[in-house]
Amino acid sequence: MEIPTVIDLSSYLGLSAATLLTLNVLLGLLMSVKYNPVRSWPHRRVKTFQLHNWTGYLALTVALAHAVILLFSKDEHFRVIDLVYPLGYEKQPVINALGALALYLLLFIVVTSYFRAAIGRHRWKLLHYTTYAAAIIFVVHSLLTDPTLKNAPIDYLDGEKVYLEALALIMVAAVGMRIRFRWHPHVPSVQGRAHTDPGQVA
Repeated sequence: MEIPTVIDLSSYLGLSAATLLTLNVLLGLLMSVKYNPVRSWPHRRVKTFQLHNWTGYLALTVALAHAVILLFSKDEHFRVIDLVYPLGYEKQPVINALGALALYLLLFIVVTSYFRAAIGRHRWKLLHYTTYAAAIIFVVHSLLTDPTLKNAPIDYLDGEKVYLEALALIMVAAVGMRIRFRWHPHVPSVQGRAHTDPGQVA
């Protein structure tokens, strides 16, 4: 069995981060339409607010590990500055810069969440929408990246790329349904108030 390289591990972490971000966006969208998990599937008292928070924290942690682990690659010789400012790196600078931007947006969301009382609920809620941009940018970054970092042509029918394409479609469809609900709020499948948390902000 072939031992995964550091680049392979970084790729796996990137896919995990993209999955967590997609789940985080879906949970946030469900909360925004007052989805009630007791009245609707799975007919259980699910703490959606806590799940939303933890998927966000995990996504940030995994995305950070996805980048930091590259410092241990003996083949690519990444430096800290290459992770902080990817535009200076010789391979896929723009694509990697998208990944860095998504990571910075996630960090911004998490940090500002600790100051939401000072910022104000309504203002912070507007800032929180940055999550959607971070998720989409990160998925696009992962989709356009050559996992071998050799600037090879991208095979969009590769298993990993198809998976990322599916995540992108799921997010686009979910956001589209959320926009539709905004204009047609009496959709039966999402009626009823969800179990709320005193600190819920999504």
